[in-house]
Amino acid sequence: MRLRPPLALALLLLALPAAARAQAPVDYELSFPEPHQRWMQVTATFRDLPADTPLVVHMSRTSPGRYALHEFVRNVYDVRVEGSGGRALDVTRPNAHRWRIAGHDGTVVFRYKVFGDAVNGTFNAIDDTHAHLNMPASLVWAERLEGRAARVTLRQPAGAAWKAATQLFATSDPLVFTAPNLAYLMDSPIEFGAITIRTFEVPVREGGPATTIRVAMHHLGTEAELDTYVERVRQIVLASREVFGELPDFEPGHYTFIVDYLPWARGDGMEHRNSTVVTSSGSLATSGSRLLGTVAHEFFHAWNVERIRPRSLEPFDLDEASVAEELWVAEGLTSYYTPLLMLRAGLGRPDSVLAQWGGLADALTHGAARRYHSATEMSLMAPLVDGAGETTPTNLEATYFSYYMHGAALGLAMDLTIRRETGSAKSLDDLFRLLWTRFGKPGGPAPGTVGHPYTLDDIEGALGEVTGNRGLAAAFFRDYVRGREAPPYADLLAQAGLAFTPVDAGQGFVGPIRYESREGGVAVTSLVLPGTPAYEAGLTRDMVVTRVDGASVASADALRDRIAGATPGTTLTVTTEWRGRTREHTVRVAPNPARRLVPLEDLGTPLSDAQRAFRDAWLRP
Repeated sequence: MRLRPPLALALLLLALPAAARAQAPVDYELSFPEPHQRWMQVTATFRDLPADTPLVVHMSRTSPGRYALHEFVRNVYDVRVEGSGGRALDVTRPNAHRWRIAGHDGTVVFRYKVFGDAVNGTFNAIDDTHAHLNMPASLVWAERLEGRAARVTLRQPAGAAWKAATQLFATSDPLVFTAPNLAYLMDSPIEFGAITIRTFEVPVREGGPATTIRVAMHHLGTEAELDTYVERVRQIVLASREVFGELPDFEPGHYTFIVDYLPWARGDGMEHRNSTVVTSSGSLATSGSRLLGTVAHEFFHAWNVERIRPRSLEPFDLDEASVAEELWVAEGLTSYYTPLLMLRAGLGRPDSVLAQWGGLADALTHGAARRYHSATEMSLMAPLVDGAGETTPTNLEATYFSYYMHGAALGLAMDLTIRRETGSAKSLDDLFRLLWTRFGKPGGPAPGTVGHPYTLDDIEGALGEVTGNRGLAAAFFRDYVRGREAPPYADLLAQAGLAFTPVDAGQGFVGPIRYESREGGVAVTSLVLPGTPAYEAGLTRDMVVTRVDGASVASADALRDRIAGATPGTTLTVTTEWRGRTREHTVRVAPNPARRLVPLEDLGTPLSDAQRAFRDAWLRP
């Protein structure tokens, strides 16, 4: 929520003695009369309102951790608004997601139904096995009450005995929870259903007092599979703690993994301050490390973005799409750590990790999008691509490189740069420890808030401090973060005895194009990327290739083989049909620019002692 004056006042009131700010909490009651029909009944009660001031109620348009608009009001219906005693009130709609309620006597009861049928981190899913709830998709809220506490009461469906898992604060009733303010409430998902909850204790820091980690599972596997999974989650938690030196202070006294592995779920992960939601159609028996990689990514967010947060996202805005040029840090550097944490937890292999990083470095170096957008500009595009519905064709395939991947590729370069500059005495871990100490650990004025959010200049300054070379940090950010250059991966990776070698040396290449066999030829079904031979020759999506050097083209595979077999530097005459016209294109075949990481020893070159020591320090289990 943007820091508007009422919210600033509300946060100030949180610091006052309780008697000076005692106001009735906002009460929410969630019931499930027909869960098999995928809806729930919500009753929100607002009390202690100034009677002469209309109450403006909102349904959120977006959600913490998401950057696009999702318009949750689409699933809200059968709205009924009353005052105390059931008296009907005057309600108008300033827009689709707000209700203006006048004429109340200090109490407003706002009742409505919410439909939900998407098991992921953004929306709700309700059926006769559970209610999987994201608060912005579930609960309305009121202007000028952002600083008030909230109380959430869950009602069991008829005949059910569901359990609840959430980061909301517990009470003496296992189905009643509280939140200290709206920011915390809206960041607190709930899993209410036929779930299994496992717990384990982890020292906050080595040798220190312990905190509780909970795994709340809704799945179709066995108890033995769950035992194995929980142990692997514990290993990930320990590996993550090692980066920062300690766990955060989880305000409710625990951290909760809300996990739904169900055939009808969607693959997703969504971080929250003291919990995360992880969903997949995979199973504990078959999906292995792919599921655990999401666990590692989301748990790293307990530090990076939930507490080490960019100023542009604090406080989070529930009404408008969030715009932040630092998402390559918040999401991208977290993505760099995802396979690294798996490796350190003993759940990954160095060859697999290097393959992932090699692919990222290659995609950033040779992709078309970098010529149009820097890492910060890719971050600012998040509202356009983060699950946002597209209503018109775009060329994002050519102009957009995900800030997740862009940031991960820069994380690789930053880590290797720090290690090179410090003789492996320091790493990206040290940069994150500095950010944690300076921006994350100090906390905020209330749970769910961040008191010391950072700017992009702060990250640059931290890189300069850790490397001891502020000029290097300034150049890194000028060229690779704000600029559109690619880091010198070949030189950086050579320190670890890794060669950035061609993938298909000697094969012909005209572009990373998708083809499909059609009657009469082969259709180009992907965008033709700028800078490639096919683009320069005038080929474009939807053209049908009918002949190459005068010979007809039998299939997509035959066309791919013809191109791959052409000698780089030669030309192909390509005949196409498109929109009623026959065209001829002269395509100059190039060598494939794609690169992959290969250990020098696999190429027959022995490692030096320095290279071996560097690699061991970097990829230690």
